[in-house]
Amino acid sequence: MGRPGINSDRAISLLFLKGEKRKNPGALIIGGGTSTAQASTFTSANGQNLISSFRQNFNSSNDLRMTRGRHNLSLGVWVHWVRQGVFSSVQNNAGTVTYSTVLAFLQDRPTQFQAAPAPVPLNFRTTEAAWYFQDEIKLRRNLTVRLGLRDEMTSGWNEVNGRAANYTYDQTGFILTQPYVGKSALIENNALALWQPRVGVAWDPTGTGRWAVRAGFGIHNDLQDNLANRMNSNPPFNARLVIPNTPLLTILKNGPLPSESPGAPSCSAESPLQPPACSIFAPGGIDAAMHTPTTQEWSLEVERGITQELALELSYVGSQSYHLPAAVDMNTIPPVRCEDPAGCLAGGTLAASQWNTVPQGTDYIPAGLTRPNRFVGSTQTSMYLGTSSYHGGTVSLTKRARSGLTFKTSYTFSKVLDINSGLLSGQHQNESGTVLNRYNLRLSKGIASYSNEHQFSSNFLYQLPFGQGKAFGREASGWVEKLIGNWQWNGILGVQSGFPVVPLVGSNRSGNGDARNPDVPNWNPDFKGKVILGVGEFKKTGHYFDPNAFVLPPAGTFGNVARGALMGPGLFNVNTSLFKRIPLKESLNLQLRVEAFNVLNHANFSHPELIVFSGSDIAGSAGIIRETGTRERQIQFALRLEF
Repeated sequence: MGRPGINSDRAISLLFLKGEKRKNPGALIIGGGTSTAQASTFTSANGQNLISSFRQNFNSSNDLRMTRGRHNLSLGVWVHWVRQGVFSSVQNNAGTVTYSTVLAFLQDRPTQFQAAPAPVPLNFRTTEAAWYFQDEIKLRRNLTVRLGLRDEMTSGWNEVNGRAANYTYDQTGFILTQPYVGKSALIENNALALWQPRVGVAWDPTGTGRWAVRAGFGIHNDLQDNLANRMNSNPPFNARLVIPNTPLLTILKNGPLPSESPGAPSCSAESPLQPPACSIFAPGGIDAAMHTPTTQEWSLEVERGITQELALELSYVGSQSYHLPAAVDMNTIPPVRCEDPAGCLAGGTLAASQWNTVPQGTDYIPAGLTRPNRFVGSTQTSMYLGTSSYHGGTVSLTKRARSGLTFKTSYTFSKVLDINSGLLSGQHQNESGTVLNRYNLRLSKGIASYSNEHQFSSNFLYQLPFGQGKAFGREASGWVEKLIGNWQWNGILGVQSGFPVVPLVGSNRSGNGDARNPDVPNWNPDFKGKVILGVGEFKKTGHYFDPNAFVLPPAGTFGNVARGALMGPGLFNVNTSLFKRIPLKESLNLQLRVEAFNVLNHANFSHPELIVFSGSDIAGSAGIIRETGTRERQIQFALRLEF
């Protein structure tokens, strides 16, 4: 491997840190993002770091049910003990260096180097418990009401050796330099009593069994018991060292960094050195005063029996969730409103050559500012400030088994709105990993990355009418019966619209200091064409959407393209199978199976490349689809012994 300026007589090692436990090489990332590498590699964005961890669960529960007249009573208790250990990620153990482009790699101009110089294993514990009471009351022969109450609680998230390190914030919401260290990762436990009332009604309006009306409401909580992987990047035990804009050969001029040393002077408010002369930490963590995610859900279903075998059902489900975890950079510069009639100079942390003047009334990041806390880097903190809503209507037709045929067909129209759809990078294949502007979450509200507006599905099971007692070969026996009898044909059809995709600038155009680049472009006011070109046009031109529909927002400002503004490719899939049952003995059968997946070999495509710009120019990869969303046709054969 050779690069300009590198002595070819000296081997380039990807083992950036010394130590007996440093068995895994580091990672080189070109283009930003998180590495998927398990060993030395060049990799693109949107992968996941591997984390060494273990988890043990212990459960105990007891339930009691009794009937008293019209009342069916249920009550119970549940206790759940969790033990979870975590060790810093493989790449961060060995070091990771990030280059913005291939040219930057060749010139050894990394945007940052990060490593966990001296990782310490963490062992977390929590105890969860709940009790519930429910009364199902049969008020009339055709009317039943169900009332219930559940209470959940947790002991918090505690590290057995007092090594829970988490960051806290001042009254203005700015991150403090020194993390809070103690047994608990939380400064307050807001999950000591989580009350969850439930109510349900089932009613047959005619009393004939042909109609059924069901309605319900309930509150549910999601106890947070998988937090260890969000707590493994904080000093002093697992500091993730970040050295920005420093050549790799300068960092490693004396070989791999010693594991017991941070590798460069670390920053603090008392340090005589200032960034970037000293290294800074890029913490993770969770909201130390978090509230448990809560969902209020309601539903209404109306079912009508058309015949004894055929039923039509109409249903509506809605929900509202709050206190949801959202990935937030808690060390970004707050925007301000330009009040000067002559305009204001914007640009934030961007180079002076990119600064520009924005007009009065614009929300912008003032030029030349740094992150609120210069001694802490860009964070990815789980803040429990997210919200979401779901509304969906479904119509379904179900045929119960008769004449050997069973099927169900359904169509759902739905929409999910939220401000951030997931925390891990692997969940952000079609949007950015952090909210756009934590000071104005309305900019991030939009159609969730997993929202699926149209869904149609149909499945059937058909006992073929051949063999004894069937329409064909009713009197068959012997080898004829064994050949033509006991065949079953199955099929599944799935059709759905695409998932939302969010075009991205590909850099921190706002200059607010968020290193995960959630910035979006502006709509191009002069663009008159079709934004979504579609799969058919992609096959001709190589682009799923037209990147000319977007322009760079002025430096120091946020773009106006909303989440969910574009929809990715849809899905069409047919699976089928054929079973043959061969009786061997009275209670022993052999089943032969032929199963075909995507039997029509229909190409379903994944989401397109979302980075629209490379510098100030449109990226050549914008809108390109690089992979399919489902596999090609697959056929498998199987034997199954039933007894």
